[in-house]
Amino acid sequence: MSLIIRPFQPDDATTLRSLFLETRRAAFVWLNHESLQLADFDTATQDEPILVATLGEKIVGFVSWWPPENFVHNLFVDMAHQQQGIGEQLLAACLKEIGRPATLKCMEKNVRALGFYERHGWQIASEGTSEDGAYFLMRLS
Repeated sequence: MSLIIRPFQPDDATTLRSLFLETRRAAFVWLNHESLQLADFDTATQDEPILVATLGEKIVGFVSWWPPENFVHNLFVDMAHQQQGIGEQLLAACLKEIGRPATLKCMEKNVRALGFYERHGWQIASEGTSEDGAYFLMRLS
C-alpha cells in the first residue's frame, strides 16, 4: 500500500481532529491533557492550507502551514504510523508548496520532534516561550 499525499477535504476533519488530539496527548506529556480538545484542530489550522497523508483509505497524518510567513504550523503523524517516513514525505510536500527559507516552532520538551527536524537540516534560530512552554524557532534555508 503506497502513501498518498493530497489536499485536505472537508470530510477529513473528523478524523484529523482525533489524530491531532491523540498525537498531542502522546507527544506533549508535560501539558494538562484536560486542556486539549478535539476543536483545537480547527483553531490550529484555521485559514491554513492542509495536506493529508493516506495509506489506502486510512488517514495517517497531515501538515498545515501559514503561507504569508512560509511557516510550517502543524506536522502530525498517527502514533501507529510513526517512524515510517510519513512525516518526512509530508514535510517535503509542504516545502514544495512554500519554498525556502521556511520556519517552524518546536517545543523544547518535544525531543523526538526536535531530532526529526535537525536530521532534516532545520537549525535553531532562536528560542521563545508560549502558553505551552519553551520552544525553538527553527529555520531551513
